[in-house]
Amino acid sequence: MPKTDADYSGLRIAALESRRAEDMANLITRSGGEAHVSPSMREVPIESNRSAIDFAYRLMTGHVSVVILMTGVGFRYLMRAIERHLDQQRFLDSMSDVITICRGPKPAAAMREFGVTSTHKVPEPNTWRELLQLIDAEIPIANQVVGLQEYGVTNASLVAGLEARGATVESVRVYGWELPEDTRPLESNVRALAAGERDMLLLTSAHQVVNMLRMAEQLGIVDELRDGLHHTVIASIGPTTSQMLEECDIHVDLEPSHPKMGHLVIESAKRGVSMVDAKRRWRVTSPSQDRVGHASESSLFMRACRGEATERTPVWLMRQAGRYMAEYREVRAKQSFLELCRQPKLCSEVMCTAVDRLGVDAAIIFSDLLPILVPMGLELEFAPGDGPVIHNPVREVGDIARVKDLDHPEELDFVYETVRQTRVDLPESIPLIGFAGAPFTLASYAIEGGGSRQYVHTKKLMHSDGGGWDALMEKLSYAITVYLNHQIEAGAQCVQLFDSWAGCLSPYDYSRYVLPWMKQIISGIAPGVPVINFATGNPELLPLLRGDRRTVVGVDWRIPLDVAWQRIGHDCSVQGNLDPGVLLAEPDVIRDAVDHLLQSVSGRPGHIFNLGHGVLKETPVEHAIALIESVKDLSRRDNAT
Repeated sequence: MPKTDADYSGLRIAALESRRAEDMANLITRSGGEAHVSPSMREVPIESNRSAIDFAYRLMTGHVSVVILMTGVGFRYLMRAIERHLDQQRFLDSMSDVITICRGPKPAAAMREFGVTSTHKVPEPNTWRELLQLIDAEIPIANQVVGLQEYGVTNASLVAGLEARGATVESVRVYGWELPEDTRPLESNVRALAAGERDMLLLTSAHQVVNMLRMAEQLGIVDELRDGLHHTVIASIGPTTSQMLEECDIHVDLEPSHPKMGHLVIESAKRGVSMVDAKRRWRVTSPSQDRVGHASESSLFMRACRGEATERTPVWLMRQAGRYMAEYREVRAKQSFLELCRQPKLCSEVMCTAVDRLGVDAAIIFSDLLPILVPMGLELEFAPGDGPVIHNPVREVGDIARVKDLDHPEELDFVYETVRQTRVDLPESIPLIGFAGAPFTLASYAIEGGGSRQYVHTKKLMHSDGGGWDALMEKLSYAITVYLNHQIEAGAQCVQLFDSWAGCLSPYDYSRYVLPWMKQIISGIAPGVPVINFATGNPELLPLLRGDRRTVVGVDWRIPLDVAWQRIGHDCSVQGNLDPGVLLAEPDVIRDAVDHLLQSVSGRPGHIFNLGHGVLKETPVEHAIALIESVKDLSRRDNAT
């Protein structure tokens, strides 16, 4: 267990651990928490398991060539199911003759108990994604029969992935996950979570999530539980548990650096007080849960955000109201950029003019990433020829103390009024997108004092003082969440996070220094509102941008969209990704490029057509219109076929 002075400071910590409930309670208590541990499940062998016996027989007779073991206890139950019906040693000998893949150390350890060594072990974090990556790298399974020992519930994504690689999958389910015999502690914990009487929930298994919801259903408090969980810090032991939470529309706030119980407790204790405090503040400032659905909910754009099939591909453009338009230049000539941003009626006029002229399927408010920094104590100026400048940058850890929390979000009311005015002026059928800068990009502006190529000061602070970096990111993450929720309350149907500078980070640094805060922001945004997560410059970050189920991943132009979508996962909607430079070419070239991009995704539901970044100021407006018309024409043709 990692050594640390992390302390829950009396927070009320719920956990649903069953097998090691006492260990979990002791860890929480030793870390200063008030432990509420309630066993949530028991593993129940399936008696007279004919399917397990048939599976073992087919393996012994050479009909199965690859075996995947998902859990150690499952392998033990499989051995128990066949011991009175088949020659156990012959079965174990047959296991040695085929390729065996263990999802992590536990099934490998269970095999060793019976004197058998696995052929392959899936690396951490031991999810089905790493399993498929291992197969792609080392194990051809086309035209092979793959035996899959399941958890107790079918992993449809894994089965589909195996079948997509040409395998015939034979699943064997050897145990189920039932509620504990004494359900009273679990019932008490679920009621307390629903009532907001727990500060944090620790989860160590995907099946704990299922049984928690089963108990809530039996008690008739599913909606109350979901509301309570939205305001509770959720800590998941690893990606498999997180995926189950996300599939159940429960947001994950924290994953430990390693999928171990000790790391889960210690790391959640280290950040617990600040995360719980942020959740409490967000509860006060988040939009009401009973917002009436807007008419644009059935639009092409909103349906694509949800991954639904559409008659054609929706399209809008980042920076679609900008310097390439004469109408914008005329308005902009009369005032500075910040002055324009503070005039909601003009901002609405600029955007609505662009929407009408281009014929796009969504609008984004006219504003900028940086005004949010002003009420936080940073002196912002848009200097002619130099772009944005911060006159009092945050260079040392001591400077972070003068960065204010966004305790008075009303100081940005001109932005919320822009949302309200634009929503009034737009056609009801057109969804409106609010936006904010992501915390890394805002932190970089605040630290560098303006644009940068090397991000020297940012990376120095990030790497040299983790506590200082975390303090700054905590302030920015809270501010961004409050800011976006106010935009939603004002009338935005969707919000986008722009991480324009995240591409300077490696996947490791992004995971360590940025991802926890992105998860915290997304979990704090009003439920049901799509969130577009857009980071530029490094395609290796794409799998880390998935967020929760309502998150759309924005893709820049540096990677083919079909390749990007495969990396992200086809269960996630995507936005992008034509190179903005294509719009400098003639309309027939633009149309060919649009056709190529649309053909690459083959009409897959969940695609929002956009550029891989904003419209370049040199773009002829007629070329932008040609792009929109091409998308509408060609995607309607493709989707029809």
